[in-house]
Amino acid sequence: MAEGFSLVILSGMLMCGLLLHMISQHEASVKKPSEKPNFIVILADDIGWGDLDSNQPEEKANRTPYLNLMAEQGLRLTDFHSPASTCSPSRAAILTGRYGLRNGVTHNFAVGSVAGLPLSEVTLPQLLRKAGYYTAMIGKWHLGHNGRYGPLKRGFDYYLGIPYSNDMGCTDIPGYNLPQCPPCDSSGPQVIRLKRSGHGGCYSKVGLPLIENSSIVEQPLDLWTLTDQYKSTATRIIQNARERGQPYLLYIALAHMHVPLSPRFPPDSSATGVRPDEVYAASLREMDDLVGAVKSASDDADKNNTLVWFTGDNGPWEQKCQFAGSVGPFMGKWQTSRGGGSAKRTTWEGGHRVPTVAYWPGRIPANTTSSALLSGMDIFPTLLSLAGVTPPSDRRYDGIDATNILLNGEQNGHEFLFHPNSGAAGKFGDLQTVRTGKHKAFYITGAAEACGGATGQQQLHDPPLIFDLQRDEAEETPLEVETPEYQAVAERIARRREELLWDIASDESVSTADYSTKESAAPCCDPTLPVCRCHTLG
Repeated sequence: MAEGFSLVILSGMLMCGLLLHMISQHEASVKKPSEKPNFIVILADDIGWGDLDSNQPEEKANRTPYLNLMAEQGLRLTDFHSPASTCSPSRAAILTGRYGLRNGVTHNFAVGSVAGLPLSEVTLPQLLRKAGYYTAMIGKWHLGHNGRYGPLKRGFDYYLGIPYSNDMGCTDIPGYNLPQCPPCDSSGPQVIRLKRSGHGGCYSKVGLPLIENSSIVEQPLDLWTLTDQYKSTATRIIQNARERGQPYLLYIALAHMHVPLSPRFPPDSSATGVRPDEVYAASLREMDDLVGAVKSASDDADKNNTLVWFTGDNGPWEQKCQFAGSVGPFMGKWQTSRGGGSAKRTTWEGGHRVPTVAYWPGRIPANTTSSALLSGMDIFPTLLSLAGVTPPSDRRYDGIDATNILLNGEQNGHEFLFHPNSGAAGKFGDLQTVRTGKHKAFYITGAAEACGGATGQQQLHDPPLIFDLQRDEAEETPLEVETPEYQAVAERIARRREELLWDIASDESVSTADYSTKESAAPCCDPTLPVCRCHTLG
C-alpha cells in the first residue's frame, strides 16, 4: 500500500516537473518586455487647450472619450506649453530640448526649403537609438525634407508621413478649409510653383506627398484615408517592437487638427447635410479615436512599461473660424479688444498653452492633475532620464527633467519660461514674453489674423505689460505699473531675461538654420506629370 502510494507521489512529481519544464520552455520562447521603458509621444497639430473634454468638463461635449479615459487613468497637465506657437520651431525644440534661438529654428520651413533643422543639433531619437531603442516616426516632420535633413537622417529607423503641413500641397479631393481650396490642377504639363495661388493661398501645382522612409509612395495623397494608414502603421510598429523585445520610441505627429480637415464623412457637406460647425467636432473625434487605438495597442503589448505622452505643437488657427479649435478660458482679451487673433502665431496663452496628458499604468498615479509650469522642451530631458541616457555635455539645454512631476506628484516646474515670437509680431525668435509663477510679462504684443480678417498692430512695451494669470487667465487687464507687486515681478523677470539672452549670446553651441528655397527642392515623385503624380497605394 505504501509502495503504491509512493509510486503515485513519484508519478505526480514527474508530471509536475514536466509541466513546469513545458511552462519554462514556453516562457523562454516569448521575449520578455525590455527593462527600459517604451515611449509614445503623440503631437497634435493646431489643437486648443479647450479641445480636451476633461479641461472643460462643464461643457460635456464628449468629443474626446479616449483622451478623457487616458486622463482618468493618468496625469493631466494643465499648465503645459508648446515651445513655440508655430509648427517648425515647436517641433525642433521638442526634439532638441532647446529654444529656437539655440537650435536655429525660429520659423517654418517651406515646400521648397533646401535645408532644415541644423545638422549640428542632436535629436532625441538619435540619442535613444544609440542606447538600443528602435525609433519610428509617423506623421508631419516639417524640419527639412531634403537629403540629410529628413527623419531617417535625424535618428529615426522608420518613417511614414508628410514632410510639412497638410495644407502645403494640393489633393484630388480637398478637405475642409477656409477658404475652400480647389483640387489639384492635373491638366497640362507639370510646372512647379512654390508660391501659393491666388485662391486664398491654396497650392494647386504641387501634390501633397506621402513619404515612407526616403521614398514618395503617393502624390497627391488621399487625405480621407490618411488617419487609417497612420493607425494601422502605429499598431504594427508597437506589435513588432513587442515581438522583438526591443524598447522603442514612437513619435506620432498627427495631421489633426490642422486644416484641411477630412473627417469621416464625404467632403461635400452641402450634399450630405453636414453643418460646417460639425466638421471640427467630427475631426476631433477622429483624432481621439486614433489616440485610443494607439493606447489600446500599447496596453495589449506592454502596458506597464510604456509611457504615452499626448500634447500639441501650438494653439488653434483662429483665422480658420469654424475649422479652428477652442482656447478655453485663455482668450487673450487685451489683444482681441484691440483687433486680431490671440492664439496660433502669438504668445498669448491661447497660442501656446496646449492640452497635455501623460499615461503610464503602475508608474504615473491615476486620475491626477498637475499645475506645474512645463514645456514641450521638457520631453527631451525627461525621456532621456527615464531611459538612463545622458545628453551630450557640449551644449546647453532649456528643458527640465519632469520625471518627479510625472511619477511622484512633484509640483515644481520651470521657475521661468520664455515664449518666443513665431511670426505675428517682432523678429522671429524674439523672447518677447516671460512667465514666472502666476505672472506673465509681455515686451512685445501683436496679433495674428483673426476670424474675419482683423489683425492687431505690433506694440513694444517698456515697461512690459504684466498679467496675473491666477486672477486673470483671459489676459484682459494688466497690473498697474505703480504697484509693489508689479515692481517686484518686473525686476525679477527683467533680470532673468537679460541673463538668458546673455547666456544664449555666449553659447558656443548655438546653431543657425538655412531657410533658403529653390523650386527643385520641392518633393516631386515624377516631374513629368501634373502635380508630380504617383500611383496611389494599393
